Amino acid sequence: MRFVFKTTYDQDIDLATHGGHRFWYSALVLALIAGPWLLPDYWLAQLTFVLIYGIVGLGLMLLSGFTGLFSIGHAAFLGVGAYAQAVLATMGWPFPLSLAVAAGLSAAVGAVVGLPALRVKGIYLGIATLAFGFIVEEGLARWESVTGGNAGMMVPSLGLFGWKADTSQSFYFVCLACAVLCTLMVLNLLRSPTGRAFVAIRDSEISAQSMGIHLARYKTLSFMISAALAGVGGALYAHQIRFLSPDQFGIIQSIDLLLMIVIGGLGSIHGAFLGAAFLITMPQLIALGKDLLPPAIGQAVGLQGVVYGLVLIVFVLFEPFGLYGRWLKVRTWFQLFPFYRKGLFRRQKAFQKSDRLK
Repeated sequence: MRFVFKTTYDQDIDLATHGGHRFWYSALVLALIAGPWLLPDYWLAQLTFVLIYGIVGLGLMLLSGFTGLFSIGHAAFLGVGAYAQAVLATMGWPFPLSLAVAAGLSAAVGAVVGLPALRVKGIYLGIATLAFGFIVEEGLARWESVTGGNAGMMVPSLGLFGWKADTSQSFYFVCLACAVLCTLMVLNLLRSPTGRAFVAIRDSEISAQSMGIHLARYKTLSFMISAALAGVGGALYAHQIRFLSPDQFGIIQSIDLLLMIVIGGLGSIHGAFLGAAFLITMPQLIALGKDLLPPAIGQAVGLQGVVYGLVLIVFVLFEPFGLYGRWLKVRTWFQLFPFYRKGLFRRQKAFQKSDRLK
């Protein structure tokens, strides 16, 4: 077990608390940078999707994992960002400017959706966000003069002041840079008074309000930031897919996003990217496993949905902290062996939720 004794204020505000963090995260960044030279084009495209969904997962994790507000219509923000980016890119806007507009427009829509969060919570908030997701999907389908309706619209290559990211390698580096910047932003946000207010609201709204936290302001702000990150992911998603249609941002996409953060591990930044990796690799594993199953099962329609449901049930029952929680247990077992005890991670009502994933 590693114990870090902090002796300076700079040491207290460092993102990496010890040398092990710096080494492993530096190795991870170097491995990601070397990805285009180590991976074939197909797997590089899958890794690009992991980065894109990881950015969207960061926003949903901030909303659900750290503020305690669940959204079942989060694909609507993804669609708003994607279509805004597609329209502006078609008009010839440079990527940084169009990306900022896409994120800002998604944040404005998130502020509108955040209004029901001021009066409802739990399953009722989920129903409200689900209804909003249907409204946005139908709006994208009906606004044919801008979105192309159900016929869809093509998305041009990403452009930046004359430079075109028209290859899988160049676009991958754009997604990697956006993912790193968004992760650093969320990490610093969570250490700020705003992030601590989000966690306080998640743990107990009554206690947060008694400490002077304005619930309406911070709930709306959480929705806006979450929607803005979804808009950034949607903008990158549009350039990766190169073709948009309203049915790509329906209820199934929203459920996939919620499934992603639950399986990744609610309340952890790592969980957003672990869940994104699961969401991208699971269909590949199911496709590989179809050949090993009897034809009546392997060729059945809806096999993927059944597998997703079973995996979610297993995680909710046996590993509520998700993939990141399982990794914490494995790491702690190696650190404490042979003194690890089975009930070390058992939930205790005496502890706050914010203390469980440290």
